[in-house]
Amino acid sequence: MQTTLKASVRFDGVALHSGEPVHLCVHPAAADTGIVFDRTDLGGPLAGRRVAVEPAALIEATLCTRIGNAEGVTVSTIEHLMAALAGCGIHNARIELDGPEVPILDGSARPFVAAFVAVGTRSLGAPLRAIRVLRPVEVRMGEAWARLEPADRLSIAFEIDFPDAAIGHQQLELELCNGTFVRELSDCRTFCRQADVDFMRENGLALGGTYENAVVVAGPDVLSPGGLRRANEPVRHKMLDAMGDLAVAGAPILGRYVGHRAGHTLTGRLVRALLADPQAWDWVTVDGEQAHSLPGAGVCAEDLAPAA
Repeated sequence: MQTTLKASVRFDGVALHSGEPVHLCVHPAAADTGIVFDRTDLGGPLAGRRVAVEPAALIEATLCTRIGNAEGVTVSTIEHLMAALAGCGIHNARIELDGPEVPILDGSARPFVAAFVAVGTRSLGAPLRAIRVLRPVEVRMGEAWARLEPADRLSIAFEIDFPDAAIGHQQLELELCNGTFVRELSDCRTFCRQADVDFMRENGLALGGTYENAVVVAGPDVLSPGGLRRANEPVRHKMLDAMGDLAVAGAPILGRYVGHRAGHTLTGRLVRALLADPQAWDWVTVDGEQAHSLPGAGVCAEDLAPAA
């Protein structure tokens, strides 16, 4: 069945790129609402400042996942929040946000997950539909590519390769069922190279970034205090991002995602390519057996890694 939160939860932080304070509140919502943002900092009719999370709302951006509506209202950096919602099996929520960007918090999905697990979810008594991949769909950008393949449950395989020895070549595949996202990926932070930080700062971006809310590397060195949370934290974070970007499809995906040097733009294009091909997917009403293999099934507080 479709779910929502039992109670509202609030998050206060800063926007990663603007550096401005931002406040976000995730509220329960009725069945078939999906995930909808409400930009409370804007005036005018409610319909004009609402942005629904759906493939048609995607706006290509290289450094984050961004969505917008027909009125030109946008919401950026939604990927960690979307990953947390999907990973906790939350299908409906109304999100109030007083700025154009979701707070970065600690750079991972863990703060969102911890709050969602603390308040819990409730069933809405309405059937849940999932998107079943029927045949492979692939998109490419230069050396990067991403693919969705048929599978009975969601799995994510990712490969990255960076010149910095602190990251290097990393590869991992996980089935995202029965709390795996919460246990294995949710605490993994966004990462970047010091040279990238310098470039972004010079261009007015990443003004809210710190060594505490991102893993910053330079050659063989991890500059962030405490080092990595996991030996392969960077590739795990890329998998977290992919989880959030796939959630923009608007329903759980039953399929295998494979990413090679992929990012937000490529995964967004992949979701659109899948749904644009009626022969590549179909709707399935989730039965009891399938429900137990979805990412949010059986998630509990014990699945959370200790706070860093």
